[in-house]
Amino acid sequence: MNANSRRYSLFDKLIQNADQALRTLVPGAAQEERPSPAQQRAYNELNEAEQKHAAGLMRINHTGEVCAQALYQGQALTAKLPEVRAAMEEAAREEIDHLVWCEDRINDLGSHTSRLNPLFYGLSFGIGALAGKISDKVSLGFVAATEEQVCKHLSQHMTSLPVQDEKSKAVLLQMLEDEAKHATVALEAGGHKFPLPVKLAMSAVSKVMTKSVYRF
Repeated sequence: MNANSRRYSLFDKLIQNADQALRTLVPGAAQEERPSPAQQRAYNELNEAEQKHAAGLMRINHTGEVCAQALYQGQALTAKLPEVRAAMEEAAREEIDHLVWCEDRINDLGSHTSRLNPLFYGLSFGIGALAGKISDKVSLGFVAATEEQVCKHLSQHMTSLPVQDEKSKAVLLQMLEDEAKHATVALEAGGHKFPLPVKLAMSAVSKVMTKSVYRF
């Protein structure tokens, strides 16, 4: 039996998820596949206030990617159809690029990733696992709704960043393109379209996260 066809036990999957959690939460542990879009943009000087603000926004986006990793891993753990599980795992791999790009930009701005990341990772993993347990349709729908929220944040942050911070904007622009694609793919794969009240509730929770992570 080759590695690709091996059937993993629940314990094996939990070990794999623990490894992924460490790769997500330990600074510098994750490795990107694509180079950061920031590398293609010239460096522009920011004053202290601008630098602090840009770092706060990129910290929010980094924590969003931490949540995305946890969400996808939780969904993959409980997904019922093999193709859905594979899609969740592939999406998580693509999101790693975003995670690393944001972390690198935060470091360049002389700041740190959020100290609340372990908390948000655990909450997101539990939500993802629960959604996958209910049904693959709900799980995919949750991905689409989450990515919709992420796209809104990215668009807002691009206008809020200092005008001359081209490096951060380049990162967010590519992330926006990727996240929109993930939302479309999830719906096309059969994801349930969540009603407006659910989306509003998700937006309220998201606001709590962004306000706390901006500073911490």
